[in-house]
Amino acid sequence: FEAGLDPHRPEHGAVPARVLHHGEMSTIMTIGGKGAPAVIYKRLPVFLTPDEAGHFEGLHRRYVKTLGERAGVKVAASTTVRLLDATGCYQVVYIAQELAPEDSVCHMATFRMSSADVGRLVTAILIETAKVFDLNRHNGDTELGFDADMSNWAIAGYDADRGGLAERFRLVFLDTNTPLMRRNGREMFDVEPFLRPAPAAILPLIRRAVLPDLMSRYYDFRRMAIELVGRFYDEGRHELAPGMVDAVNWFFLAERRENHFQPVTVDEVKRFRRWDRFIWRAFTLLCRVERRMKYAQ
Repeated sequence: FEAGLDPHRPEHGAVPARVLHHGEMSTIMTIGGKGAPAVIYKRLPVFLTPDEAGHFEGLHRRYVKTLGERAGVKVAASTTVRLLDATGCYQVVYIAQELAPEDSVCHMATFRMSSADVGRLVTAILIETAKVFDLNRHNGDTELGFDADMSNWAIAGYDADRGGLAERFRLVFLDTNTPLMRRNGREMFDVEPFLRPAPAAILPLIRRAVLPDLMSRYYDFRRMAIELVGRFYDEGRHELAPGMVDAVNWFFLAERRENHFQPVTVDEVKRFRRWDRFIWRAFTLLCRVERRMKYAQ
């Protein structure tokens, strides 16, 4: 598959592929036609050396193990696969992961739910996310970064035809592409391979003005809760956002009894989403311009 791959159009390669999502950090696809295993493949940006790729794979294994065994979060079964690219010069890493039915991924499933069930789902995600931040609080010198966005969770055994949530359900975490871990306050995840698609001229600006804030949000439970609510604006579900803000505030103030928690507001969520969309759209646009200039040469 890799030998015949056009990275910008994977579906046109010699081996059949279906692109499910072009993410900020990976291209997510299925490989093979009818009868292929129920596995998705997340192709990461290329690594320059075996050491770079090996560092990522080792950190990925540790991150998944810590989430599952120490935090108690159910993570979709996954592994990494490393090989040379078609030129033989670079290391390519794929994350191979158990396929979650599209209808079971939480941001998609909400379209079939009542607002009450959506509130239950948001609360369940917060409960799972709390496990990670509680571990960080008592984990000594090591912290996990965690992206609790609704698109990063699936509902195990979800029946899309039924629509609503079962009385009891379990969530499965899907996003291990960026295994963020700090040791003694120092980030162990090497972000440089993921920045390489960006134009070299703006890399200093990204490193100074964007990256510190972007990385730190994943170690902040409150900011993750804001991003969780912000997903409803991305999906055009504006009418649900105020109720979900109330659910978030209730969770922190009543369920967790965090008396120093500053309540989230709808305006704060809107400001966060506007800034976040601006950052990612600008990054994507500049990467596309860079690629076109290279092809033109």
